[in-house]
Amino acid sequence: MGLILDSSVVIAAERRGDTPEQLVQQVISVAGNQEAALSSVGLTELVHGIYRANSAQVQARRRSFVDELRIGLTVYPYTAETAMLAGRIDGEQTLKGVVIPYADLLIGATALSLAFSVLTSNMRHFALIPGLHVISL
Repeated sequence: MGLILDSSVVIAAERRGDTPEQLVQQVISVAGNQEAALSSVGLTELVHGIYRANSAQVQARRRSFVDELRIGLTVYPYTAETAMLAGRIDGEQTLKGVVIPYADLLIGATALSLAFSVLTSNMRHFALIPGLHVISL
């Protein structure tokens, strides 16, 4: 078992001025000592935030945080299997009138394909994904 860290958790830690090590310690305190990882979709969201920074200083800080975090965490790819799972979930939930934001759907499907949980501060969106174990931070 493991955890996919949602970008909301990483962004909040970086904005607080935490180090990646402090973030990992916080994750362990909440979820126990299990593998923590990123999804490639979540990494895309983090890189997007680097390039949206309103100053060179903020951009450099964000880049450093993400680069250091990537050294210690596996980044799981978005695979064809994950795409099939995400498409099924999205189709089934849409028929029920449930709309899941696309990036969260892809992150959640990545976690499900690995039998991982998602650690997030955005419970509302991830709770819409059937079968996904979601841990709030």
